[in-house]
Amino acid sequence: EVTVFPHDADAEALARFDGVLLSNGPGDPEPLTDEIAEVAALLGRVPVLGICLGHQLLALATGYPTSKLRFGHRGANHPVLERATGRVLVTSQNHGFCVDASDTPAVTHVSLYDGTVEGLDFPDLRARSVQFHPEAGPGPHDAWPIIESWVDEVSRIAA
Repeated sequence: EVTVFPHDADAEALARFDGVLLSNGPGDPEPLTDEIAEVAALLGRVPVLGICLGHQLLALATGYPTSKLRFGHRGANHPVLERATGRVLVTSQNHGFCVDASDTPAVTHVSLYDGTVEGLDFPDLRARSVQFHPEAGPGPHDAWPIIESWVDEVSRIAA
């Protein structure tokens, strides 16, 4: 079962669910200070998956800076390096802001175009995110396992 909340839902309301998906934008994440605070308050309470703007909100809530891209990442076939495996994923993207380049251990995916952070994982906080769209359809399906593994995690909690 899926329940949709507005962007300004508070962490207390969201923490009652088995998992929270922070969905895509549009927009500049930095002015969303209340939303960033609610994401920070939610971390560690339920599994969280951020996609696109959700990735940027999770990044800001965990101390990673964001910035505006000159032209944005738009369209399909954007190459993204999955750091753990060395595999290159073909991804679908549509955003004008990014998480700035970093080589910290939490960074799971990196844009091969400009080195920006395309994925984060915080196991202790039960939170992960990706800048691209693993749910893209039609589009590349290389990243579907990201959603599948998160759904499996949420399903185990719900059982």
